[in-house]
Amino acid sequence: MYCHMLDFKTHISGCVSKHRTYRRPRISHSACSWSCSSRPSSSVHQETNEAGNFHERRGHESRSFPSGKGSSTPAFTLANTVGILGGVSAISTLNFMEKLVKWSAADGREALPFIACNDPVLNRELSSSQRNSSPYFDPPSSRWQFNRSLIVENLKQKRLYLEKSGARCIAMPCHLSHVWYDEISEGCSVPFCHLGECVAKELGEANLKPIEAGSNIRIGVLATEAILTAGSYQEQLQNQGFEVVLPDKATIDHTINPAVKALERKDMEGARNLLRIALQVLLVRGVNTVIVASEEIIGLLPEDDPLLRKCTNPMDALARSTIQWAASTEII
Repeated sequence: MYCHMLDFKTHISGCVSKHRTYRRPRISHSACSWSCSSRPSSSVHQETNEAGNFHERRGHESRSFPSGKGSSTPAFTLANTVGILGGVSAISTLNFMEKLVKWSAADGREALPFIACNDPVLNRELSSSQRNSSPYFDPPSSRWQFNRSLIVENLKQKRLYLEKSGARCIAMPCHLSHVWYDEISEGCSVPFCHLGECVAKELGEANLKPIEAGSNIRIGVLATEAILTAGSYQEQLQNQGFEVVLPDKATIDHTINPAVKALERKDMEGARNLLRIALQVLLVRGVNTVIVASEEIIGLLPEDDPLLRKCTNPMDALARSTIQWAASTEII
């Protein structure tokens, strides 16, 4: 096993793997639907300056990508290399990487090679945008729209960095970033996992039965306002034939939002109690499981909590789907 670390400004790349023979995979729409687009990327590039702020650079010149001194080849050439595009939380990115390495290396197999990209300035901008997002069902503010355009272009450039560095598949372990999945994945030349599609597909294959006789199979979704308003989980679940159950405005105002604020105050017990109430509100509506689209929130529940067995973590589905993609690249 070897570990190769590269540090290029806001990008951190790494690889953990043993030598093995792979073939270059064909881009397909199997497993968790590897979505790609042939439309060209924008020529607007977002960078962070020394003060830690976004600024734009326009032009037709291409950005140089690190691939080794004096070399134009990608830094990584294994056909199962995964590109990990970080988002709001570096901790969430690390948690995803841990699952990817641990689960892919199960039963004596080799851990997947990966390239991880994490930008502290982008983390801060995403976190700020989530906190300052408009109230539930209200139209977005002009400030949100401004931040949105800068953030999306920044994420697109980091996605391109991963592609140029040798990633053959992109995983984005960030719920909020998936609000802009279509724009971020525009022009992507490799499979790009969709978090909502991965978890919806897994649930679709789980042979679930309705809780109430004669009703549809219901799936609850618990998330922050920005993610619920975007509707990315709802759409993917409905495509699998599920009835989606969302928290009503009262539940959001009196349990979810206060739970997030309690987390910010480091009041873990208060946040945990509010989460339990929000989960119970959804469960009494006859849902089979509740998708908790927040790493911080789902992490509040202890492993032996009975409510945790009623929850689904989309990041687990994303990791499993990424590993399935990597397995499809191996020469048998």
